[in-house]
Amino acid sequence: MRWFKKVLIFKFFKILTIFFSIFFNSIAFGAVSSFVNSFEVGLNDSGNGQNQPTGVQFNPDGTRMYVSGISGNWILQYSLDTPFDVSSVNNDLAGQICNFGESIAKDGANLEFNSDGTKIFMADRDQEVIEQFKLTTAYDISTCVHEDEIDLGITTLSDLAFSRDGMKLFIYDQNVGAGQQYTVEQFALTSPYNLTNANLVATYTGPNGSIRTNIQQFAQAMVFNIEGTKMYITGARATATATHGGVYEFTLSSPFDLNGTITYEGEFDVSAQVGEIAGLTFSANGSKMYITDFTHGGDEPGDRGVYEYNLTCSFGVIKCIDPSKNKDDVATMQSQTQSVKKLIKHSTSPVLNRMQWLRRNENKANLTNQNIKFQFNNEILNSLSKTLIPVFFSNDVSSNLNSQNSNWSIWSEGTISIGKSGDNTYSSAKDISTTAITFGADKRNENNIMRGIALRLGSDDVDVGDLGSALDMSTISLTLYGTDPKGDNKFADTLIGVSILNSDTINSDGSNTTTSERNGIQIYGSYNFRNTYNYDLLNYTPKIKFDLGGTHLEGYSEKGSDILTYRFQDQFIGHLMTTVGTSLDKNFEFNDKSFVPYLDLNYTADISPSSSQKFTHISTGEKFILENINNTTHNFNAGIGLDLITDKGLNLMSKYTIDQSKQENKKNFVISADYRASYKSSYALSVHETSTEISYKSKHNNLNFDVTSNLDFFADDPEYGIYLKVYALK
Repeated sequence: MRWFKKVLIFKFFKILTIFFSIFFNSIAFGAVSSFVNSFEVGLNDSGNGQNQPTGVQFNPDGTRMYVSGISGNWILQYSLDTPFDVSSVNNDLAGQICNFGESIAKDGANLEFNSDGTKIFMADRDQEVIEQFKLTTAYDISTCVHEDEIDLGITTLSDLAFSRDGMKLFIYDQNVGAGQQYTVEQFALTSPYNLTNANLVATYTGPNGSIRTNIQQFAQAMVFNIEGTKMYITGARATATATHGGVYEFTLSSPFDLNGTITYEGEFDVSAQVGEIAGLTFSANGSKMYITDFTHGGDEPGDRGVYEYNLTCSFGVIKCIDPSKNKDDVATMQSQTQSVKKLIKHSTSPVLNRMQWLRRNENKANLTNQNIKFQFNNEILNSLSKTLIPVFFSNDVSSNLNSQNSNWSIWSEGTISIGKSGDNTYSSAKDISTTAITFGADKRNENNIMRGIALRLGSDDVDVGDLGSALDMSTISLTLYGTDPKGDNKFADTLIGVSILNSDTINSDGSNTTTSERNGIQIYGSYNFRNTYNYDLLNYTPKIKFDLGGTHLEGYSEKGSDILTYRFQDQFIGHLMTTVGTSLDKNFEFNDKSFVPYLDLNYTADISPSSSQKFTHISTGEKFILENINNTTHNFNAGIGLDLITDKGLNLMSKYTIDQSKQENKKNFVISADYRASYKSSYALSVHETSTEISYKSKHNNLNFDVTSNLDFFADDPEYGIYLKVYALK
């Protein structure tokens, strides 16, 4: 055992040494955009087409393309054999036209769909209103029906866009006239995509100087990326770098918010292909950009067409999007760091609970306690809780051990913890669920010194934001622990342990997903000093605890589209936390039973050094860094519970805890009971939140029977089951 401790201590200090020797750097590379091909949308032999195309859009999977224009009072719908590839367009337009006539929109410009493709909103440049159409079949414009027109008082309506949730509307106002300039206007909506009573809340007139002058004479198109952190606008006036205008990129400090800081990133020149820019859009994952050429009467191939460009990083026309500024990406990276730091607390708490339980019940002969009596959501943990525990750590087995004059006591503890970390300006909300089982064994010598070992199997599930990003981390922790008397009613609890981690990460923007797998190792230690004072059988125990640890997470690469994937470097995470608190308990003796209610109050300061994560865009080589992950936090923890121990075989344990900090709160409740009718049989009942479980164990000669049933009685679709196990002990 000594050599094992030495190895753990050596690795622990090695990790801490590496952690404190890290330094940070960041190198940036520009995005690269390249022309691929084009598709001409001019009038065909049947008279269908757009000689002056103004707008272009795609359905979410890229199998349909829609083009609007002012040369025909219709929207054209094309089929694509290869998603988002304009060279694969099926040019058969039969039955694929939304023909609304000159009475509705004589000068139709750009268009937008709502989130489910059942509505179209189009800028009408003739009447300066927004035309609204309903589609009977989603994304099938041959089923379009004109519903309404909305007048927002726009001077020269050029384009429109919505926020991701449809609660914000943006208008690109050309403002043609002497002394006038283009503006982007932001409106707040009362419900998604409902333009009634739209309220103007912000305007943006672009950067000062030549950039504003270049764009303002003939503003055309406006688009946001999915997260709303980038805005792209176009202008058709000749500039020093683009004969007929370019694509101008802006970064927004606050997503879909013109009131925040807006940074101009630069202009992308398309003059080599496009005569006059009109419409602008992107593929769903931002890997491609599309521009419509408004040129009228030109004879060059591709005039009056849709032009396709490849981007080397998602929505990176000028500059790749910095994931360290994206709320969901930040929350996903934070989740990895937060989960491994909380793992130390989760690994040490059951052991410390065990040692406190021992002290509360130190005069009892049987120190075996089983607090794992409920169903787990994680299938692996559930299987282990119903197979390994009953066979090797059941009360029947422990009784045999005790009957053979063994000093070893067997114990187990199950944990389910549910919490939420709130949304803020730089990170999305995180829903956190932790499920774990811990089982261990310890023995006490004649000097009241106790030593033990514990094994914990845990699973952390974190749902990030509302677009499908998530973290699933599985852990195995081995802990060596001991408690030593330091005088009358004074005890020092110490432990040291190691954890192996494996996490699966899903990173989603709502339309595109990347996956990754990461491994890690963690070494941790804890020292807890307690001094108990007795006042008329009331035990008052002030305590102080120090937790120390270090974690090494291996580097990994995401899998998915090259433009979306990143390579993450190794990450070293330090852990230093101190806790001060007190507990109160009182032992009530009633003939053959003991009743011990108790109260815990704790304040914890996490003063761990901030961590950082370096990562590189796989396709472009652009480097990023997320710094200051997990600054100092302060938590207040309160717990109330009771132990009931009888000489006739009935044991009851319950505990309810609240863990509150500025960033999040967690609540946990466990109640467990077991009853031994005789040496050969026992019963158990447990309630955890909405789940109830009843079990019966019986021994006949060397054959053991274990019957367990469970019911989730508050679920919308109640879950229930029965479990039977028959096994032999040799």
